[in-house]
Amino acid sequence: MSKAAAMDCTRVFYENQASKKFMNINRGGTRSSKTHSLMQLMVMKFFTEEAKRILVIRKTLPSLKISLWPIFTKVLQSLAMRPSDLRQEKVMMNFFYGDNVLHFGGMDDVDKIKSSEWNYQWIEEANEFKFTDLKTLRLYTSAPTKKEPNQMFLSFNPIDEHHWLKEDLIDNPAYDDKLEIVSTYKDNPYLPKWYINELLKLESQDRNYYRIYVLGEWGRLENLIYSNWFEMDIPPEKSKISETIYGMDFGYNVPSALLQLDISNEEENTVWEKGLIWQEELTNSDFIGEVHKAIPPENRGCPIYADSAEPQRIEEFQRSGLNVIPMKKGPGSVSDSIDFTRRWKVLIHPSSHPMLKKEKAAYSYRTDRNGKRMDEPVKFNDHFMDCEKGALFTHFEGSGVIDIKYIELYENAYY
Repeated sequence: MSKAAAMDCTRVFYENQASKKFMNINRGGTRSSKTHSLMQLMVMKFFTEEAKRILVIRKTLPSLKISLWPIFTKVLQSLAMRPSDLRQEKVMMNFFYGDNVLHFGGMDDVDKIKSSEWNYQWIEEANEFKFTDLKTLRLYTSAPTKKEPNQMFLSFNPIDEHHWLKEDLIDNPAYDDKLEIVSTYKDNPYLPKWYINELLKLESQDRNYYRIYVLGEWGRLENLIYSNWFEMDIPPEKSKISETIYGMDFGYNVPSALLQLDISNEEENTVWEKGLIWQEELTNSDFIGEVHKAIPPENRGCPIYADSAEPQRIEEFQRSGLNVIPMKKGPGSVSDSIDFTRRWKVLIHPSSHPMLKKEKAAYSYRTDRNGKRMDEPVKFNDHFMDCEKGALFTHFEGSGVIDIKYIELYENAYY
């Protein structure tokens, strides 16, 4: 059996595999199999070709470890292998097979990348990079090769039609040695029915989201809710933090999320945020275990604000020794909590889960069929956003009321 057959590959894999173009641009909707397919391709090249140097890169190394490392592990499992089965330099994130090298890196650790040349490069979430980053990385795709051509692979969701990926790369005739591979959820036969139904609901919620995440078409950054956030290069000093709170969002089919919010004691309405957990298929006991691992012992008494519609789950967290408190809800609480959160200056921790930044960048108001803006957000990829606004609003505003549904459910939960 070939490696590709063992890995259950999709059309996206085979089109990238067949390409002889230097630049291979994978534009697609969410869950279109592009990320998984490119990981499969890099692994296959690693095991089947000779004298190859392969680079897998994201904008930051923490983002890569959180997002791509589990996929790498999953692909190896399909071949009845584990990362520990490979010869490796763990600290450098180098893996070896014969005379091949597979390196995982971030643009924030560019010295390791500059120190060598590569035959293949895969740039995941390419829309996080600058055009100058691409030109720099392109110079390093120059390792000697005897048979297969050197290549670059890019993958991303097409969020902004004015992004350099479209204007300076795809639409630029100067880059003629390229192939664009467009994919949608229909290219992923392994998606569960419930997720497909959630995607299709976007057509009635917001046409822009529908174009981007369902059809894989270029969208426009419009009706954005937040512009008050910035990325940090270094973490905040502990002496500058007055208190720490957490926001929690329950899920199973959809991700469960945990967000840490460190409040500044120097600048009013300033908060450092760190996405800690964003993971699907966590039972409540699984989630409790992950939260205990994510929150250091000295912070176990800090308030953790969670969805008040889940009283039984809150009770289980409380019994595990965590200070979980229902978020304040009531009429107009969604718009009120958004308005309150917009008053804050948000600084995103450099080692945060990458979905925090991704959610922030795309969090938008819904539009009706006529394109008129509605006073409520699109309900898609908003788990950290629910954590954020619920925690800040509940902890500081104090003007909301606990959802009456929570009180009724809580009173009847165990009695």
